[in-house]
Amino acid sequence: MHKSICLIIIMLCTSVLYSQTPNTEKDSTTVKQDSLSKKEFIKQLGNGFFPTKFINVDLKYLVKYNQYEGLRTGLGGVTNNDFSKTYRINSYVVYGFRDHRFKYKIGGGFRVNEATNTWINLSYTDDLQETGSSTFLTDKRFFSFFEPRLLNIDLFHKHITKAVSIEHKFSNNLLSELEIATSKIEPTYNYNFNIDDTSYRSFDITSAKLALQWNPFSKNETNEKGVLEVKEGYPKFTLQLSQSFKNEITGDFNFFKTDFRTIHRFIHNKQSYTEATVTTGLALGNTPLTHLYHAYPNNITKETIFQRFSVAGINSFETMYFNEFFSDRFTTLQIKHFIKPFKITERYRPQLVLISRMAIGDMNNIERHENIEFGTLEKGYSEAGFEINKLLFGFGLSFAYRYGGYHLPSLADNVAVKFTFNVSL
Repeated sequence: MHKSICLIIIMLCTSVLYSQTPNTEKDSTTVKQDSLSKKEFIKQLGNGFFPTKFINVDLKYLVKYNQYEGLRTGLGGVTNNDFSKTYRINSYVVYGFRDHRFKYKIGGGFRVNEATNTWINLSYTDDLQETGSSTFLTDKRFFSFFEPRLLNIDLFHKHITKAVSIEHKFSNNLLSELEIATSKIEPTYNYNFNIDDTSYRSFDITSAKLALQWNPFSKNETNEKGVLEVKEGYPKFTLQLSQSFKNEITGDFNFFKTDFRTIHRFIHNKQSYTEATVTTGLALGNTPLTHLYHAYPNNITKETIFQRFSVAGINSFETMYFNEFFSDRFTTLQIKHFIKPFKITERYRPQLVLISRMAIGDMNNIERHENIEFGTLEKGYSEAGFEINKLLFGFGLSFAYRYGGYHLPSLADNVAVKFTFNVSL
């Protein structure tokens, strides 16, 4: 059944992708109207899409790699305005060569109000999610040619999720999304969640989420394509509230979560600035490990520095080992100071970035989480380091050192040396 659905999605995406046959009878004006400008094309690529006539192909599904699936490859996309300004289809299908399993999403939506950009969306997803990860519904789609942390993640849980959501724009600076979803969760690792002498190897979650994105100092313009952010303003604020409901059919636990993030940028001049990011999370009630928090670790558990050599993440703790800490309440602070790029030549300008990261957290009722060992962050975790970016073809180097309450006895275990990768389109 799953393979048949995946093949249907591939056939639909492929048929639309190759439906763009050229028409030599069109005059130059029509051709210009039907073609994307070079600037618009590059902008779409920078956002992670390859634009076609009716579908923008989603590049993030083409090639990925992680420790559980191995090579993960597939095809996905979202219909654009040439397909319809009122309806959209957003789906993908991927295959993992190590776990030999298809994953997919079938989704779509329809717009009910153009002025407020209000959409109602429906989706069915059968995929994996990293345990302890927490994302905001209103986050803009982030794209990189590869996701550094993904390469070394091994702690995933399977989920089959049915969701309905409403996107609504209160103003150009205040966006919202409400989602109601039911999920069947099954960890891919040996884990049991013990509540009231009942041990759960897999479980059902029914939840409601409300997310708000407020950028009060950004400047926006409205054109025929919608609201365009013409100037980024800081600070930016994101808040998300989640409630899981226990019921007889689709919900095993009651728990509440609140997540908050603020980003502020201090501009020193056109080429030098300092960026500070504060992220907090709080989970109350019977919350399984799958829905708790890690602090975005990005260090492999290997013996030597060179065995741990990989690629640095964007906002991750480079010296914190995967699965080392989990929390039901935590706060992180990350400060990056971007120094004016070194002008070696007109085109070759590497940049030094000074970085300091801190995290603190804790967890109640650790004994509920069985067959897995981890620590907590009540002592306060600290690391500092630097990056030298864009040394060669977008690649650079990163160095980080772990100090403070979780400093390790061996000096080498506190050090992380990695590649960085930065490309702007």
